[in-house]
Amino acid sequence: MKEIPTVLVVDDEPDIIEFLQYNLEKEGFKVATASNGKKAIEEAYRVKPNLIILDIMMPEMDGVEVCQQLRSDSVFDKTIISFLTARDEDYSQIAALDVGGDDYITKPIRPRLLISRVKALLRRTERQEDENANASFEVADLVIDKEKVLVTRGEETIELAKKEFELLVLLTSKPGKVFTREEIFNKVWGTDVIVGNRTIDVHIRKLREKIGSTYFKTLKGVGYKFEF
Repeated sequence: MKEIPTVLVVDDEPDIIEFLQYNLEKEGFKVATASNGKKAIEEAYRVKPNLIILDIMMPEMDGVEVCQQLRSDSVFDKTIISFLTARDEDYSQIAALDVGGDDYITKPIRPRLLISRVKALLRRTERQEDENANASFEVADLVIDKEKVLVTRGEETIELAKKEFELLVLLTSKPGKVFTREEIFNKVWGTDVIVGNRTIDVHIRKLREKIGSTYFKTLKGVGYKFEF
């Protein structure tokens, strides 16, 4: 029997927690909650959620700090983290993706869109786990292990956020091929998930910083390719 996914909801506003918990439980999800960043980390270790819905703007420890701390532990490599943001928080959205967030949901929250987004993120993760089982390959001077979500260069381990890794896997699957922005969005984030226009650019920038700028080529107005 398939395990029921667990969602951790983190927000400092009780009304929002109650609203999200009600709608998620109505759809059959297990739900855990936390009212601040520190409690979120404690609860994440306790319940090991499949997905975390994490408010960005919280006192003491904000959502970006929480995400950064969780992503530093391999226990949460496969945990999906989706942020709650206000519509005009462009800088926060970019910062959230920069530290390993998978997606963001804008306030005010619409129940049907929320459930659709959560289901889409969970479906995509299941597909990727099936595709990634026992798969590793070498390209240029890199060894990419899809099962372990690991990139190495010789004795060096290159730490990548989840979406950075998925983008690298896509680009290196066909070196020299130009992947359009639409292809990248669809294959890395999925057709059901809506992310900002700068999302790909942020992730490419991080890959250039961590792996080397010479590998990643930009074709203006078209997309990106991996070349060596």
